[in-house]
Amino acid sequence: MPEAQELSVGQLAERSGVAVSALHFYETRGLIRSRRTAGNQRRYTRDTLRRVAVIRVAQRVGIPLATIREALATLPDDRTPTRADWSRLSARWRGELDARIRQLSQLRDTLDACIGCGCLSLRRCRLANPADELGRQGDGARRWNEAPD
Repeated sequence: MPEAQELSVGQLAERSGVAVSALHFYETRGLIRSRRTAGNQRRYTRDTLRRVAVIRVAQRVGIPLATIREALATLPDDRTPTRADWSRLSARWRGELDARIRQLSQLRDTLDACIGCGCLSLRRCRLANPADELGRQGDGARRWNEAPD
């Protein structure tokens, strides 16, 4: 492919509005690809602009990067994602988004019952311990036994 048809990482960052460091991160996560020039500089095909736009929109609605990567892997290489592609990808995420909306609505609707309680009663707290999930896991300090993320 002629170099005139490709974008440098700086050009991609400028045109997409995404920081160079984020583009490098996306590349290490397998979301976008580049080729290297003889001088070891990254070059991106123009379709990468649309892919970055898809990534940003999906991130904005809370789709995890691993899920975005799986969806982008279904697209043909070196082709700009089309409106039909986006419809298909976004339909895959609809159920996950609907579930998240239900959870956030429930959180919003129960938040006022928890303000100021300090979560002194995990047995009763609908936010920190819905339906006493921790109690069903057995005795002891369940929260302290969890491995940090």
